[in-house]
Amino acid sequence: MKQLIRTRLAGATLAALTALSLAACQAPAAKKVAEPASPVQTQQSNVQQRELGNGLYEIASAKNALWVASAGDFKDNGGVIYKLNPATLQTELQTHTDLKNFALTRNSDGTVLYTTNSLDGGISAIDATTGKITQRLNFNEKNAQGFPFGTREVIYHNGMLWIGGVGDPGVIWVVDAKTLKLKARIKNAGKWVTGLLWSPVTDRIYAANGSGEILVINPRSHKIEQRWTPGDGKSYLFLNMAEDPATGRLFVTDNSKAKATLVFDEHSGKVIKQLDTGDSLGIKFNAKRNEIYISQRESGKVLQLDATSYAVKNSWDFTPHPNSLLLSEDGQTLYVTVKQDFNKDHSSKGPDRVVRIDLR
Repeated sequence: MKQLIRTRLAGATLAALTALSLAACQAPAAKKVAEPASPVQTQQSNVQQRELGNGLYEIASAKNALWVASAGDFKDNGGVIYKLNPATLQTELQTHTDLKNFALTRNSDGTVLYTTNSLDGGISAIDATTGKITQRLNFNEKNAQGFPFGTREVIYHNGMLWIGGVGDPGVIWVVDAKTLKLKARIKNAGKWVTGLLWSPVTDRIYAANGSGEILVINPRSHKIEQRWTPGDGKSYLFLNMAEDPATGRLFVTDNSKAKATLVFDEHSGKVIKQLDTGDSLGIKFNAKRNEIYISQRESGKVLQLDATSYAVKNSWDFTPHPNSLLLSEDGQTLYVTVKQDFNKDHSSKGPDRVVRIDLR
């Protein structure tokens, strides 16, 4: 979250100058890329790494491909959406966008991708066949300085997009995924809405925030029904979430205040375990292997935990800053984006990387 706020401040001037109209979303046509195999750094026999580009954030899987959202460098206008071969990490398609991209998700059949344009307070739809941007929606909320609320996370559920707004107080927008029409605003969502997740256990949307709350939201009425907190009097800034539906456990990361991972019981809303994993950013639960994966941005590691005992089974060093995680549908491959440090002018010290880990 610290990095997100620094990023938004650094790019505020650029965001203010970027066109927000629907006409501005007509990005250049996607290009099929025929490229020589770039150097792949192999750390272990089951790990592939590839330098891809600046400003990499989230990853999604659609149409038998890996998609990566990029905000680019701050000296550049716009960002990039990459389509990669999931086995080789080579680029198959790339779209240069006029706005910078952060989060990434897909619809139920994988034909459409959605990316948040965090600096501009909007969201764009992307055709998963051509890579072209087809629609865009920008929201009206602005902070005290006059800049748009950052759109951080987005999830797809039952034909709707749920998008978290980084404001104080934060907001959650509910948007029709086909038309990109705003259907509802959920206000008073705490300081900075960060993570979002739909639970098949409770049939509720969970929203994590910087106030140290998990909001439990009815997806039909759009009402906040409960606000779970650790209840220990300590300060938390929650970020991302993962769920084990079989046991009703919700895993929540804190990268900056508590520097830990909390385990909530979804049936009671109580914390049943605190994992002293250190700074914890991205998190995924793997039901097929009964494992948890956590990226540690500051420590430069990705942890592999036994999901029953919480013991660390393995760790990978991906310095300087492993960021977002994606687990393949078969549960046998983990993908990671690894970010570089920034120079004083907020430019990147080098291209960010994509990592593929074979878990077998």
